[in-house]
Amino acid sequence: MAAAVCATGFKGGLSSSFHGSWGKSVGGEDYPMLAKTVPSHVRVGKPVRLQPMMGNINEGKGLFAPLVIVARNIIGKKRFNQFRGKAISLHSQVINEFCKQIGADSKQRQGLIRLAKKNGEKLGFLA
Repeated sequence: MAAAVCATGFKGGLSSSFHGSWGKSVGGEDYPMLAKTVPSHVRVGKPVRLQPMMGNINEGKGLFAPLVIVARNIIGKKRFNQFRGKAISLHSQVINEFCKQIGADSKQRQGLIRLAKKNGEKLGFLA
């Protein structure tokens, strides 16, 4: 849906001051002729929203990032993402077992998982 902006508000004070000071001719042309060439409504489209960017802010940075990128290029993106998913799943299971052994509640467990993800990003494992 487009909104309309009216440009006819200039006819009153602004045009009468131009018309009064310059007479009937503005720049060699007749004022009413100029007024007819100016559109009375301007269509304004819907504002464009940028899509949120998903991804790692440390992409390509970190100690292990070059190794991860080379491995992804060698084995292919699809197989690499499957392998990465399995590795992340196993790591989460290890964290869950550790939390069970020490008696940590679910809130602490989620905090440890978030910490592991942040550390993985900083080290370049998620490049």
